[in-house]
Amino acid sequence: MAITNSILKIAGLFVAMILAGCQPHDAPPDLMKTQREGLDNAKALEAQLQQQAEARMKAADEAQK
Repeated sequence: MAITNSILKIAGLFVAMILAGCQPHDAPPDLMKTQREGLDNAKALEAQLQQQAEARMKAADEAQK
């Protein structure tokens, strides 16, 4: 009787582990999201700095004339 109780306990644990493994999981996190956002911010900043540099060069050229 002790053997059948042990077998039932083991079988119950086995079934519980299988059922726990079959639950749906959340979607994996987007690990590259922060990297893409940082790159987009850097590109926007680069464009802004380029426009400012061009404006300064244009102003300097007009001041020399």
